Parts: sequence; C-alpha cells; structure tokens
Amino acid sequence: MMGKILSSEELMKYIFNMDSENSVFQFSIPGKGKFTLVLQEEDVQSIKADAESNPNLNHMFKKSEEQYKKGFGITTSELLKSLSEKDFM
Repeated sequence: MMGKILSSEELMKYIFNMDSENSVFQFSIPGKGKFTLVLQEEDVQSIKADAESNPNLNHMFKKSEEQYKKGFGITTSELLKSLSEKDFM
C-alpha cells in the first residue's frame, strides 16, 4: 500500500511507528515523487572494532592522529568558519 504524505509531521509519525516487523514504507509526496523508506537495524559495532578488523582503516586513523598531534589538524568549528558561500559555487 502506498501512503500519501502531506506534511513532515505525518512522515515523522510513520517513521516513529516503524520497527523490525514494519520496516518498509512506500509513500508519495505530491510534487516530489514516490519514495521507499527502509528501516535498517542499528549496528552497535564501535569504530574501534571496525579499525581493529580493517588494517587499512586502522593505519588511516593512526596517520590522522599523528598529523593532529603535529598541529596539522583543525576542529570542525574552524573548518566551518573558513568556508564561505563561494566555496560551494
């Protein structure tokens, strides 16, 4: 069954009611088109576990940490402050 969504509140209601038994929702938004929303279970595996299982990822994290300790890193706030509208044109 295809649901017709007329507001963001209505869409959020459907999302909040999704669970493992009700994990797929097909809907349309007038003027936008048809959508299929699929609920996927959260993966509780930590980034540390990912790095331990993937040598390339682990190496990338270590190199990044070295660069940060040498002063080559910036915070997210610093990055955002350095950007302007013309960077996205």
